[in-house]
Amino acid sequence: MKTSILVIEGSMHKMFVLDTSVLLHDPRSLYAFGDNDVVIPAVVIEEIDGKKNHQDMVGRNAREIARELDRLKELGSLCEGIELPNGGALRVEINHKSLSGFREYFHEINNDNRILAVALNLHKEEDMKADKRQVVLVSKDVIMRIKADSLNIMSQDYLHDKIEYAEEEYQGILNVSVDPDVIDRVYRLGVVNEGDLEEISANYHIHPHQFVILRDSYGSSKSAILRYDVVMKKFHPLRKGEEAYWGIKGRNAEQRMALELLLDDSIRLVTLTGRAGTGKTLLSLVAGLVKVQDERVYQKLLITKPVVPVGRDIGFLPGDKDEKLRPWVQPIYDNLEFLLDAKHITDIKNTLIGLKNIEIEAMTYIRGRSIPNQFIIIDEAQNLTKHEVKTIITRVGEGSKIILMGDTEQIDHPYLDSQCNGLTYVVNKFKDVSIAGHVTFKKVERSALAQLAAELL
Repeated sequence: MKTSILVIEGSMHKMFVLDTSVLLHDPRSLYAFGDNDVVIPAVVIEEIDGKKNHQDMVGRNAREIARELDRLKELGSLCEGIELPNGGALRVEINHKSLSGFREYFHEINNDNRILAVALNLHKEEDMKADKRQVVLVSKDVIMRIKADSLNIMSQDYLHDKIEYAEEEYQGILNVSVDPDVIDRVYRLGVVNEGDLEEISANYHIHPHQFVILRDSYGSSKSAILRYDVVMKKFHPLRKGEEAYWGIKGRNAEQRMALELLLDDSIRLVTLTGRAGTGKTLLSLVAGLVKVQDERVYQKLLITKPVVPVGRDIGFLPGDKDEKLRPWVQPIYDNLEFLLDAKHITDIKNTLIGLKNIEIEAMTYIRGRSIPNQFIIIDEAQNLTKHEVKTIITRVGEGSKIILMGDTEQIDHPYLDSQCNGLTYVVNKFKDVSIAGHVTFKKVERSALAQLAAELL
C-alpha cells in the first residue's frame, strides 16, 4: 500500500533543483544531497524519456533513473513528495513552471530555460518566507550555471563523484632528499639498507609500487630511482626499465618507471597519466608486444579506446566494423608501424594483418565479454565515466593485465573534467592496492615543439 509523505515546508535548509545532465551523469545522484529537499522539474522527466532508447551510456543512465523513480513512486506520490532513506525528500515539480517573469531575461523557450524558470520561481517563493530555504540549481552544464547566476540563483556543479586529485598528491613518484652516502650505498649494494628504509618510511607514506627518487640533499646531480616492493617491504632499483625493447628505451626517468610497471607480471593494473607526447601509448604497446609476441605470457594484445570525437563529428563512415574503426584508432596503428619499422620489417601492412594475436576493438563491444590471459590497453581513458571504467575492469579475466592511460587535461566528454572521470577515479581508488601501479608523466618526448605547445597553449 502506498504511503504518501508530504514534504513539510521549512523542514529542509536547502532545496536542490536537479538538471537533466546530473541525472544522466549519475542516476544515483538522487541520494547525494543528504537530508535536503531534492526537486526534479517535470521537463527533466520528459528529457530523460527522450534519451531512454539511446544505445550508449546516456541511454543506459536514462533507463536506470526511470527504473529508480518507478521504484520510489511505490513509497508515495512523487508530485507531493516522498522521504528518501538518507532523511531527505524528493519530489517531481509540476508547478512553478511559469515563464511570465522569466522571459524578460531570456526570450527563447527551450527545456533548459524551463528548468531555470522552475528554479527561479521556487527561489522567489522561498525568498518571501520567514524560514526560507536556499534554492540551488545543480547542473553539469556550465552555461546553465552561468544563466542561474545571472538570475541571482545559487548554482553548482555536481560534486558528489569528484575525486580529490590535486597535482601535488599521488602521482606514483616521490622525491626524497637524502645524504649522498645513501645514494652511494644503493649503487653499491643494489638495495636500500634497513636504517635508510626506516628513515624514509617514517617520514613519508609510501604506496605499493611507488617510485622514490633519491636526490642529493647537498644539491649535486647525484640521484637514484627506487621502487617500493610491497611484498618484501623494501625498496629496490629499477630492474626492467633500463633495458631496450623492440628498439625502444626509456628516454627519461618517468618512461623507465612506466616500463618497470608495464613489464612486471605481478602488477595486473597500470595507470598512466600525462600530456600528449609523453610516450604513454608507445611504451604500453612496446610492453604488450614483448609480453605477447616475445615472452608469450599473454595470448593476445587487445587495444581499445572510447569513441569520442574531437571537434565536429564527420558522421557515418563507410565499410565494415574494422574500416569504420580505423580513423578512431589511427594513432595506435601509427605507433605499431613505428615499432615494426624499428624491427626493420618493411612489409608493415601485411605484417599487421598477419599478427593474429593483436586485436584492436571498439569499446562498444566490451560489455558482456570475459577477457582472460590478455594484455589489455585502454587508450584515452580520461573520456570514460566512473561506470564505464568499472564495466571495463570487471571484464578482465584470470591471467590478464590492463593498462589505462590518458591525459586528464584533454577531456572531450561533455560531462567530465579533470577531477571527475574514470581514469582519475581508478588512480585514486587503486593507489593502495598491491597489484596496481601508477606513473604520472611530465616530460614530453615527442618533439621540442610538442613540449612547448603542452606548456604554453
